[in-house]
Amino acid sequence: MHERWSSPAMFVLAAGGAAIGFNNFWQFPQLAAQYGGGAYLIVYLLCVLVIGVPLLMTEYALGRSGRASPVLTFHFLASRVRADPAWAVIGMMGILGAFLILSYLSVIAGWVIAYTLRAGLGIFSGLTADGLNAQFSQLVKDPEKQLFWHTCFMTMTMVVASHGVRHGLEVLVRYTMPLLLALLLVLTVYAATLDAFSHSVSALFLPDFSKLSGMGVLAAMSQAFFSLGLGAGAMLMYGAYLGADANIARLSLIVAGVDIVTALFVSLVVFSVLFSGGVAVTSGPSLVFQAMPLAFDHLPYGRVFLTGFFALLVLAAWTSAIALAEPVMVWLSERFSMSLRRSALLCGAGAWALGVVTILSFNTWAFSFKFSGIVKQLGFFDVMQVLTAQLLLPLTGILIALFAGWRMKPDMMREALRLRPFWLYPVWVWSLRVVIPVLLLIVFFYLPELFA
Repeated sequence: MHERWSSPAMFVLAAGGAAIGFNNFWQFPQLAAQYGGGAYLIVYLLCVLVIGVPLLMTEYALGRSGRASPVLTFHFLASRVRADPAWAVIGMMGILGAFLILSYLSVIAGWVIAYTLRAGLGIFSGLTADGLNAQFSQLVKDPEKQLFWHTCFMTMTMVVASHGVRHGLEVLVRYTMPLLLALLLVLTVYAATLDAFSHSVSALFLPDFSKLSGMGVLAAMSQAFFSLGLGAGAMLMYGAYLGADANIARLSLIVAGVDIVTALFVSLVVFSVLFSGGVAVTSGPSLVFQAMPLAFDHLPYGRVFLTGFFALLVLAAWTSAIALAEPVMVWLSERFSMSLRRSALLCGAGAWALGVVTILSFNTWAFSFKFSGIVKQLGFFDVMQVLTAQLLLPLTGILIALFAGWRMKPDMMREALRLRPFWLYPVWVWSLRVVIPVLLLIVFFYLPELFA
């Protein structure tokens, strides 16, 4: 593999874009509101330091050591330390998870594109909560419209990905990430002009430990893992493009910092808009596609800033989708000796086809099933969500920690990480060997309740 980041700054932009996803928008604000604002933030920041950053460093270090797709990376590293070649299954689990997420992320991102245009045209102006609910229901029940927007987003993603790191991904993030951050800053300044801003700051940052339950701690642990894009092969793949002189620990902290700051600013915007509009804080699609349009409609220049909010979501989804496509494409190129453009076409076509299955899950192919005692009603869409968020990603994260902590030679990892001061290395190692696997295993067993 000859691809390399042109500079550490480009890596930070790309990796930061990969980490900033829908979790920052439609899950983090609701969790902070539910579990005591600042109390939840304190636990979340600790979880990022204990779980997120060490695993992020590990994925970058393993990726740079292997300089290949996740599958070949683990195969190469296992042979180098004379471990069982079956460890390569970790890479395959990551690639499968990335592919499945890409397929349904594209469908949801298609909804966001449609809503960006609708917001700009003023279609949501004057609608009641019932009217907005009807708008969203009509979209997800219309396979033809969803197919169009899904196809648009997948095409956007694969056209960029097919041009490689230097001529595709870096060109995109050079413009989209500053635009994304600028939009977020503008929305935050707008939020600061609203009457509810001071209340939003208090709700987000003042700790209320009476609301912080055990489930809140588990939610913070889960958020620290999923928000950084861990376990899906994307961060490991981005690590494969790092130069030998890159400071992995510093870069990991910066990427985590970008993700945290984004989540905080998004939460301030969401709280300020919802509180000012008299709308309750919720999560998931209902927050983005119903609560936010309803609240913005009651505010000055709401139509303009709602359009900006959806545009921000499109950019976040775009950079995340390219990160998910990258390990799949590189593996296809290695496995079948094909060019990057052909692997992009094959990856895109496969994810697009699986996305069609997701679209049909909302209407004609819908069926229900039980998982851990919880009824799921959206057919294959729920099946893929269970497979990825509740099985593949956390298990991959656990196995990565165990492989790096117990199977990799200490000298190899010391050289890759170059941690200073010296005592940080044993702390990192024992985090991977014991702390992170135990914590993720606990989260793993409670995930069905967290995602209920």
